[in-house]
Amino acid sequence: MTFTPVSIALDILIFAVIVLSVVVASERVQARQSVQRRLLEKKEKITETPATRARAKATLVRTQGPRNPVLAWVQRTTLQDPEERTKLRRDLALAGFDHQSAPAVYVVVRFFVAAGLPIAYIFGSKFMGPPPSNGMTPIFMALGLAATGLLAPRAILDNRAGARKTELEQEFPDALDLMVVCVESGLGLEGALLRVGQETTKSHPRVSTEFEMVSQELRAGRTRADALRNMATRTQVDVVKSFVTLLIQTDSLGGSIAQALRIYSEEMRQHRMLKAEEKAMRLPVLLTIPLVLCILPVIFVAVMLPAMIEAMRNFMPAMGG
Repeated sequence: MTFTPVSIALDILIFAVIVLSVVVASERVQARQSVQRRLLEKKEKITETPATRARAKATLVRTQGPRNPVLAWVQRTTLQDPEERTKLRRDLALAGFDHQSAPAVYVVVRFFVAAGLPIAYIFGSKFMGPPPSNGMTPIFMALGLAATGLLAPRAILDNRAGARKTELEQEFPDALDLMVVCVESGLGLEGALLRVGQETTKSHPRVSTEFEMVSQELRAGRTRADALRNMATRTQVDVVKSFVTLLIQTDSLGGSIAQALRIYSEEMRQHRMLKAEEKAMRLPVLLTIPLVLCILPVIFVAVMLPAMIEAMRNFMPAMGG
């Protein structure tokens, strides 16, 4: 079977039309379901009974997943294991993708990347010169690109999660110092969390987001211990976990939160200083590699080159007779 530019362009056009049709149909279905949902809510508000309240509660539980029907179908068919779905949702939240449709979108993106790279390679190879002499080369290249498409989204997700953890570790000591000032000035723990979250929106956005989420959970009715534990679970940072454990134990034992925060803040400053000293002590070891590979050869050439030129001037005439 031969591929001509016209046939390839026609295949691409048909594929684009199919994808566009699916997207438009899903948006229309989503809009229609949204209208029906609002009408149902208004009707239930007018005639509210215990049965309708129970049905509204069940509807609220069901809508925690994706609202888009296509994404909901993807999540139902590909993420059937609750533990796997919960782990993926937690990993996406660590990377900053905490939307309810994030797991389904991740699966769709991973599929299209894994399928799109080999297809792009096959189509591109048709326009880039003659085919390779070995017939297995395109197959291995397509398989390698498919494997890359499957592994690359996970690697990017882990890299982003690690970067956000590092950013939170760097921002937390400054926010903790500000929190100590707020508590010692007379604010309660809830007020200090809210104030620090508002004041650090631009300078420390990660800490600000976490503190504001804790404040929202406290206003929604969660206990202080549960809200703090949720923050530790979301961040997965040892510094935040220690901070949460300290606050929960101090609150349960009736100790002074201001004094506990002051002591922990001093320990955090010492810990940050020790990490800076550790990085400074590693510099001589890290500088050894570029020193040996780049600087020492240049010094060797600069020192030995004049002697080598002089030796060549003296010995070359003698060797030539």
